[in-house]
Amino acid sequence: MLNRKFGRKADHRKALLRNLATSLIVYGKIETTEMKAMDLRSVVDELITVAKKNDLHARRQVMAYVKDVVADKATGQTAVQKLFDVVAPKYADRHGGYTRVLKTRTRRGDAAEMATIELV
Repeated sequence: MLNRKFGRKADHRKALLRNLATSLIVYGKIETTEMKAMDLRSVVDELITVAKKNDLHARRQVMAYVKDVVADKATGQTAVQKLFDVVAPKYADRHGGYTRVLKTRTRRGDAAEMATIELV
């Protein structure tokens, strides 16, 4: 069940999960296909677990994976800063299970099962 290929090469798959993880950190909630959401859950949970360490090595590990886009235009805060300053402290006393996947609908064009993934 794990390691789905999504009909893509390895580099494309890695870029897909990086972009989805960054979007989830920035927006807090995104809609995607059910299978992508299931794979994204483990990636984001791992990123939050690393960010909870809150040291320089953890920041470098997260920066190597998450794209550095502006998360909040008012403050100029990037996605990595938001992960370390807002998201990780929120889950300081929680041991895993940082995301929730809710099945939403069937997409009209190709009948793909859609799901919403959000930070708990």
